[in-house]
Amino acid sequence: MHQTDLLSSANALADRIISLRRAIHAEPELGLHTPKTRDKVRAALANLPLEWRSGPSTTGEVAILKGTKHSAAPGRRVVLRGDMDALPMPENTGLEFASTTQGAMHACGHDTHTAMLAGAAQMLCARQADIAGEVMFMFQPGEEGYHGARFMLDDGLLGGTPDDPLPDAAFALHIMPNAPHGIIAGKAGPLMAAADQFEITVTGEGGHASMPHDTRDPVPAACAIVTALQAMVTRRFNAADAVVVTVTRMDAGTAHNIIADHATLRGTMRTLSPAHRARVHSLLDEVARNIAAAHGVAATVLVTPGFPVTICDERAVALGRTVTQQLLGPEGWKDLPAPIMGAEDFAYVLEKVPGAMFFLGVAPSGADWTTCCGIHSSRMMVDEAALPRGTAILAGCAIQFLEQGFT
Repeated sequence: MHQTDLLSSANALADRIISLRRAIHAEPELGLHTPKTRDKVRAALANLPLEWRSGPSTTGEVAILKGTKHSAAPGRRVVLRGDMDALPMPENTGLEFASTTQGAMHACGHDTHTAMLAGAAQMLCARQADIAGEVMFMFQPGEEGYHGARFMLDDGLLGGTPDDPLPDAAFALHIMPNAPHGIIAGKAGPLMAAADQFEITVTGEGGHASMPHDTRDPVPAACAIVTALQAMVTRRFNAADAVVVTVTRMDAGTAHNIIADHATLRGTMRTLSPAHRARVHSLLDEVARNIAAAHGVAATVLVTPGFPVTICDERAVALGRTVTQQLLGPEGWKDLPAPIMGAEDFAYVLEKVPGAMFFLGVAPSGADWTTCCGIHSSRMMVDEAALPRGTAILAGCAIQFLEQGFT
């Protein structure tokens, strides 16, 4: 594999990658159904030797490139993924191609992920005769809490039958606007956390605020539960295997002189292992019920599961590191020292297929990247000059795996 050729090819596609990114950015779509974005991708990849799959649950599509190079052994299959949905928030960047959809913005970089993946598809289609095996390009909506990857898997778009097996490897990129320009970063093992939501309802007996002794006030119990949950995290879990439980909302009462019948706590739980995830769920219920009982009230707990832990296969990370260093030099790769406690639904793919997600720094070249706005900011900006690097990395990972597998 000639990595310098890949970078040159990606740079030659820079205008097309950036143009697609800007078109997607200007018309952000939310959730599992992003037809405008899908149509932009299809138009950008029209007339290429791709077979397309779609399913009933989302507007996500998988494009398949079948290599034509003869191989004595059965060809491998690799999937590259880019997500397409935006966030429900306003945009305050002042860009000429800023969102024209009120209350929606590509503040997590999915517009760049899709554009880089489309660029990789163009590059690899041009090399079809040199490819033995298959590349699946997964254009996925519904990443921002909608479980889009799970739906696409359930719809069979990545295979999963004897005649249509799942891919042998999976790779994805995620941009980071507050990371050094053009640097690729990753780590083996847990990369991002599982994220689940909870709602705790504390039920008592309300009454007049001047006579609390005639009531069973749920508010002191709810407050005690908040502090007890923090003690639960720090005293029941090893700090080396991070657990985060955050109460983000508390609701109770209707007036200054009324003790409410109930109080509600809402928040999030983030864990880095399936075992800790299950244990947090169990302890949350135990702590809430027992603290409530000590206050003479009752508590019920509702947990809404979110994404699982994003776990990267060490062989896939080693492959990504090799590709990056061949492409960008030794300084182009950075080993992440610790996981990130955000969540990512590429985790669903990595539960079934060995692979990895990497981060691409898109702060302006030479800028103090520590001062740049992070993802999910209404002022988040991307240095588009870094995007061809991402395209080349995706294509390089696919080629390297198809040629050599995991070594």
